[in-house]
Amino acid sequence: MKLINVEVLTPAKQVFNGKVVSITIPGTLGGFQVLYNHAPLISSFEIGKVKIQEQSGSEPIIFATGGGKVEVLNNEVLLLAESFERVDEIDKERALKAKERAEKRLAEKKNKEIDVARAEVALKRALNRLKIIGNN
Repeated sequence: MKLINVEVLTPAKQVFNGKVVSITIPGTLGGFQVLYNHAPLISSFEIGKVKIQEQSGSEPIIFATGGGKVEVLNNEVLLLAESFERVDEIDKERALKAKERAEKRLAEKKNKEIDVARAEVALKRALNRLKIIGNN
């Protein structure tokens, strides 16, 4: 079986590094899958779900991502992600609290000290985490 090497880095650490069959990424213009011999590409990706298929027939590993950039070249995939969390490591209570904090900030957006864009992104990330743990 022909495999690709996938490396995922966040600002804090290397999150994943290994040979896989495929990776599915939530691209900015739509989701896409990378398989062996994929054309070279550099792209951005959005907040969403990433699926990594390690072996044919096995269950994919599901991750929540906060978006970032991806490069595909010579069967090597490099993801530079804002955040990247394995579905079984997502803390539901923490995600619910983050959602509540973001909603509260957005409700107070008349307050000039509130960064509305940051609160909107925080809300999207929290909702993504909750969606992914609900139906991975």
